[in-house]
Amino acid sequence: MRVIVVGAGEVGANIAISLAESHDVTVIDVNPEKVEELTYSSDILAIEGDGTSLGILEEAGIAEADMLIASTDDDETNLVTCGTAKTTGDVFTIARVRNANFLDTWTRSERAFGVDFMVSTNLLTANDIVRVVGLPAAVDVDPFAGGLVQMAEFEVAADSEIVGRTVEEADKFDALTFAALVQEGDVVIARGQTRIEAGNKVIVIGSPESVQAFSKTVASAETADEARDIVVVGGSDIGYHTARLLEERGLEPRLIEQDADRGRQLAEDLPGTIVMVHDATDVDFLVGEHIDRADAVIAATDSDEKNLLVSLLAKNIGVARTVAVVEQGQYASLFEAVGTDVAINPREATAEEIVRFTQEGQVENLSLIEGRQAEVLEIEVDEASVLAGRPIHESVAELPSDVVIGAITRDQEFIVPRGGTVINAGDHVVLFVAADVLSRVMELV
Repeated sequence: MRVIVVGAGEVGANIAISLAESHDVTVIDVNPEKVEELTYSSDILAIEGDGTSLGILEEAGIAEADMLIASTDDDETNLVTCGTAKTTGDVFTIARVRNANFLDTWTRSERAFGVDFMVSTNLLTANDIVRVVGLPAAVDVDPFAGGLVQMAEFEVAADSEIVGRTVEEADKFDALTFAALVQEGDVVIARGQTRIEAGNKVIVIGSPESVQAFSKTVASAETADEARDIVVVGGSDIGYHTARLLEERGLEPRLIEQDADRGRQLAEDLPGTIVMVHDATDVDFLVGEHIDRADAVIAATDSDEKNLLVSLLAKNIGVARTVAVVEQGQYASLFEAVGTDVAINPREATAEEIVRFTQEGQVENLSLIEGRQAEVLEIEVDEASVLAGRPIHESVAELPSDVVIGAITRDQEFIVPRGGTVINAGDHVVLFVAADVLSRVMELV
């Protein structure tokens, strides 16, 4: 495809780099420094200019483009860009927005704003938070095959029962496959004799029940099997949607918001949430409200600095688990290094969702691992696939070594992949694939 990406920030750059491997990509941005950086760091044509300008879009080749992705940090700019692009023809448009109200309007009216597909950053982030909080020790969770399969990444606690064991010794769950370990930032395919150490991250693929059971062997002994007492700090749009989604799961979260007017509005909109108006950096208040006994505290204010402070204060008073929203992606690893259990970057979640959508047809679903070092992807097997009609031990011999078959689903049923399992055309297969062999794997499967 010929793809135009408007916005060369964290989201746009990630999307452009991901798509450039197999598509002709052009990027537009008003910032000359970002244009220069992208031009010299990757094989991508970057143009300085305003994406809402028809002239700039024509310079970028909008008349011949198959897809336009508007990914600036401003919702209105993205919507106008898509509308302008539609005046030139029938290019497929994707808009990134923060405000979920735009998503509601778009959902109710087909192709509203001239947008063919819309991604709500705040809603995506809230969903990521709720999935992670629901699984002890998880730092990333993604559903596949309509929820029949789960990919989860866990950080191994020092007192975890699997520390010091090999993958073969730790692998005692029938419907679970060890895909990889992350050791000192590097993704390593999990082999039977690979030893698991404290601080490693373990990536597994399996049925939701097996993943949940496995999480208890990874987590610290003090970690609750299921987080029920959850506190959301910050009545931002992300904080609101997080509390709402927790309510939908039958939980009664608490939410702390400093602004009284915003607090009153949240109390009206969230009938199942206890809303407290106070400064969440007041330690006496936190202890007085027994926040120290919470299973999890989610820092979701509009400030990265405050989210870090809230997370550290929560850990210091004894909160079992902290999750923080980090707008600046380069700080996510710093948050986790100084004590935050999970740092979630809305821009990364958005880029992943858009890349996932652009690959529909060839790929049913995907999850990017550790800065695109690897991907977990779901494919539907066709007759031409190297996997079709053969037992796994035969087909994997033709695949690169950095590939793991994590799960199979057939007619809405989960199938455990074993060496003798025969994969049929029409089956859905979830694969773990290292980035450097991805293009080769996609040719084969």
